[in-house]
Amino acid sequence: MSEETRSETYAELASVGPYGVRPGHALITMVEPHPGHEYAYNRWYEDDHYYAGAMAMPWMYAGRRWVATRGLQDLRGPEKSAVARPVTAGCYLSTYWITEGRYDDHMKWTVGINKRLNRDARVHQERTHVFTAFQDHETTVYRDGAAGPRDFHALDHPYAGLILQVIDSEGPAERSELLERLRTRDLPRRLTGSPAAMVTIFRPTPLPGDRMTYVKQVEGVDTRLTLLWFLERDPRECWTEHFADLETLGAGAGRVELVAPFIPTVPGTDRYVDELR
Repeated sequence: MSEETRSETYAELASVGPYGVRPGHALITMVEPHPGHEYAYNRWYEDDHYYAGAMAMPWMYAGRRWVATRGLQDLRGPEKSAVARPVTAGCYLSTYWITEGRYDDHMKWTVGINKRLNRDARVHQERTHVFTAFQDHETTVYRDGAAGPRDFHALDHPYAGLILQVIDSEGPAERSELLERLRTRDLPRRLTGSPAAMVTIFRPTPLPGDRMTYVKQVEGVDTRLTLLWFLERDPRECWTEHFADLETLGAGAGRVELVAPFIPTVPGTDRYVDELR
């Protein structure tokens, strides 16, 4: 394909399809660098992969990276988690928003670019994907109603912390019931007076068959909800008062399989790397 033809193709693709700002989809990936490779992993991800493997791709319009120091890992629950084994696994979390209605377009590009990155030896192998899934957005619940940042601002707004929460239900119907209960009752009550400004709720989607072999197929496609709590305070400062009992959220309608607090990384630095173990 000539350079001119490629340019024309880009212009044609940009002229069709949705291009709103709503985060219709997300990539949420929690990764554990192998012992002894923490610094190398951090530099590879920040200096190369965050951009070449994510933000440079079409329709992935916002991203942020988070870290769990050992102290934050020790706040996690439940001890026997279906997501993280052990529950402390996965000290780095990356979150990305994808334009609503552009999941298929983005996925074609991401599979292609990751094959190229592997071929070009630009993939750090000394890591384990603990929880990696593309997700469809279900709803966002706000503490302050129409005031304050919206969910499409969330990865650019300087939030001081984030909680990743995973809840499983018994089946698709039960998940719908759980979602409605969280949206209308449990989350509004929890958010009132708390340092969490919003909670976004997603449901996982299956990865394509030609995904990278080091990423396992997504579990709980029909039964799982993924919640992201965006905090205005460092979770270590307010955990006991506001979030220590999050394992009971949705009790009777769902089963909490992970509650994991994080703080934002400082891009371009190795801050917190020496606090992971």
